Amino acid sequence: MTWAMFSPPTLFAASYSNLVLLCLTFVMEVLIICFLLFTVEHLPVPLEIVMLSIFGAICIYGATASLANCIFGKDLIMMGPPLFRVEMTKEDTKEPPPCFCPSSHRTSSLRSIANLLNEGAVCGVPTDTVYALAASCKQPEAIEKIYRIKDRPQEKPICIFISNLDQLRAAAPPFSPLLWDFMENVYPGGIGCIIKKGEWLKKLGVGAGYDRVGTKDSIMIRVPDQTITVHLIDMTGPLAITSANPSGETDSTHHDMVISRLGHKLEGVLCDGESNEVVASTVVNCTKIDEGGITILREGCVPAAKVRQIFERVKNGAV
Repeated sequence: MTWAMFSPPTLFAASYSNLVLLCLTFVMEVLIICFLLFTVEHLPVPLEIVMLSIFGAICIYGATASLANCIFGKDLIMMGPPLFRVEMTKEDTKEPPPCFCPSSHRTSSLRSIANLLNEGAVCGVPTDTVYALAASCKQPEAIEKIYRIKDRPQEKPICIFISNLDQLRAAAPPFSPLLWDFMENVYPGGIGCIIKKGEWLKKLGVGAGYDRVGTKDSIMIRVPDQTITVHLIDMTGPLAITSANPSGETDSTHHDMVISRLGHKLEGVLCDGESNEVVASTVVNCTKIDEGGITILREGCVPAAKVRQIFERVKNGAV
């Protein structure tokens, strides 16, 4: 009797699920009535046999359909539509992103981020290693903003990205043949070279941001090995770059990490999914490459042993 009182609400709830469950619940309700009639000896035996057969068939079909659909992840065996559909009255509760977050797979997205950077914005961008914060080297206020966004100590210099080595050659820096050869073997890639600073940087396109990148005497330059980043730099000129994370915290390896951690402080994030690496680039001091060789200041995605191996090959003229 208790189940007979409980099953009508169950029947009503099943009408919002699927047709198989609704039929199963309905037949179960009829069976309960049959059992009640059986107790008072007013149940025709053929009716009981028919209802039990229908109930068993629906159970077998529903169990088979549920198992198959669950295993293969799609509706191989139809369960039927619900009798009633619940209309969603609430608006989507997902909050919009705190900044402009276009997909990197669209050319229009790249142009939009490039326009923001050229106007003085700071944006999160993918690189060939981890995600980075980028600002135009022509916009010193944007470079200064990076320090505030990250809470980065002022004594920590910011490096620059260029799109290719020919861009550097066009600026005619006074590099030795050894340094040129070394750069040709590490660019593009996850190795950043610290070199002596000079007025040639302005010919490179650094512009008004000259005093806000690198230190007074040196600067780190990297050529990323990623098409998206290179195309972006071709649209903006050299970019001031630093990792897209609050100072002292782990690197951001997905655009969602950049958005959640720093999105409310940025004008845009170019979304490219998972980063290519889980650690940042390897930093090599090349300021004394002709006198004392190179120094590994930070071992990142490229092992220090591989960097030294490249240098030795170049130094010995093996390349």
